[in-house]
Amino acid sequence: MKNVKIMVVDDEVDLEPLVRQKFRRQIRDGIYDFVFAHHGLEALAKLIEQPEIRLILSDINMPEMDGLTLLTRLKELKNPMLKTVIVSAYGDMENIRTAMNRGAFDFLTKPISFDDLEITINKTLDEINIIWQSMQEHDQLISIQQDLQTAREIQQAILPKVFPPFPERSEFSIFASMIAAKEVGGDFFDFFMIDNERLGFVIGDVSGKGVTAAIFMAVSRTLIRATGLKGISTNECMNYVNRLLCNESVSCMFVTVFYGILNTTTGVVEYVNAGHNPPYILSGNEVRKVEMTNDTILGCLEDVIYHSKKAQLIPGDMLLLYTDGVTEAFNIHDELYGEERLENYLKSHMDHPLEDVIKDSIKDVTEFSSGIPQSDDITLMAIKYIGRV
Repeated sequence: MKNVKIMVVDDEVDLEPLVRQKFRRQIRDGIYDFVFAHHGLEALAKLIEQPEIRLILSDINMPEMDGLTLLTRLKELKNPMLKTVIVSAYGDMENIRTAMNRGAFDFLTKPISFDDLEITINKTLDEINIIWQSMQEHDQLISIQQDLQTAREIQQAILPKVFPPFPERSEFSIFASMIAAKEVGGDFFDFFMIDNERLGFVIGDVSGKGVTAAIFMAVSRTLIRATGLKGISTNECMNYVNRLLCNESVSCMFVTVFYGILNTTTGVVEYVNAGHNPPYILSGNEVRKVEMTNDTILGCLEDVIYHSKKAQLIPGDMLLLYTDGVTEAFNIHDELYGEERLENYLKSHMDHPLEDVIKDSIKDVTEFSSGIPQSDDITLMAIKYIGRV
């Protein structure tokens, strides 16, 4: 620490020149800056004038206000960056003990050894420096937490949260939910009407966690929506978005995506699965996986070509999409929730209302992994095809 202000509080007037002589090199080099007071009241006044004082060397026996009373007043300031070293007569253990109980950091005995004084000053300043670093780290942590809260609010704001989102449409219904593992997550979902007949929908899972993943998530979601709204095919959309993400990707980040377009008149779903978990179609008493397109993740290989496939929904069918935070949840026995458990759960709840399927699925996963901290975002989206009435 440079230019540390040290206040010496003692009624002996000849102490000031001795201190200045002893530490003349440190004063000249701007390491120490000494302030002098002759009693406790004067010390408090100078502390108000110069709050940057970090170390006080105080005698006990002084007029106006003694050192023990000064310690009590200093303790009331609750300033962890201010330390006091008390000076007392050799053998005056009662006063020294009282001083330590009132918050003195250390003590010296008279006659003062200036070598011992320098060692004590350096030791005390080292402690102050540790406290200062700790306070800086604490302030930085608070700032990060505030930033994370802001990021969480922004992230939640860009995800659809009003259901039903298209109350005027009777051909389908949709519901989705995302439970972030951390303050902010890397999962996302979205849906939008491309035109009067076609519903675009997407679910994605960004690699990594935290703020970086949240930013990449927001970029990915925005690019897919903006590109999808142009009305191009699902594979053309993925080709274009992938090229953009490869150009913008940092720290080797990538995203798995399932992007589909539902024709609300015919029930045909055109889709691309870019390295994502295969969704399920719940039809009648059957739960079956949507066929993979064998395409890779977005954001890694710029020249890759994506392929689209089609699936047919009939009125009453439900399409359920999810991220791996569902199937890769662990319980206290180190068991995975897994696809089989999810499929069995869906078979027993496929006739339930759409919103209940999503909410109860999340509840089932969280109850399964009770006692284990959530390690990944949990996201589900369901679309029920009703068809023209």
